[in-house]
Amino acid sequence: MINAVIFDIGNVLIEWQPEKYFDRVLGKAKRREMFDEVDIHGMMVRIDQGNVFADVVEDTAWAHSKWRQEVLKFRWKWTEIAQPEIPESVKLLRALKAKGMPVFALSNFGKENFPLSEAQYPFLTEFDRRYISGEMKMIKPDAEIYEAVEADCGLDPKTLFFTDDREDNIAAAAARGWQTHRFETPEGLARRLVEEGLLTQEDIA
Repeated sequence: MINAVIFDIGNVLIEWQPEKYFDRVLGKAKRREMFDEVDIHGMMVRIDQGNVFADVVEDTAWAHSKWRQEVLKFRWKWTEIAQPEIPESVKLLRALKAKGMPVFALSNFGKENFPLSEAQYPFLTEFDRRYISGEMKMIKPDAEIYEAVEADCGLDPKTLFFTDDREDNIAAAAARGWQTHRFETPEGLARRLVEEGLLTQEDIA
């Protein structure tokens, strides 16, 4: 039995591939050089943990004078970097809601940059519950964030269905008894939702 479907956001509902943006503005060779020299992943983890978006980006930029202007784009060009939406996944989200299935978000996302994406993509307001790491000051795949979700929603962990693109996040949820699906494509998620009896072929057509 499934009582709620929980979506990750990055690379499930919104594409998160900053390399693509910088490939366009820098070219692939310079982008590779930048990403080799600047710990972009580490910067984003600090933001997702609840540190102030602007402060983390600016601290990182000033620590890398060669790439200062490029790093600052994460602050000033956020909505151009964290895009586009994945429309087939959004359709699944809305189809589940139309069926009366509670739909939650559980995402590593900064407290200040999440509202920027929310304004860009109104479907991010449609969740029944949202668990945003930067607001909670907890981050996947740490067990405490999954525990906090369980405590807040009050549902049996075995009745939670969670989809995420990262194996470590999926494994942490599965360890708590959640039902899980490693997201690779919207079509794969759609098939799984049909298999679970949550949607029909007509719903996903």
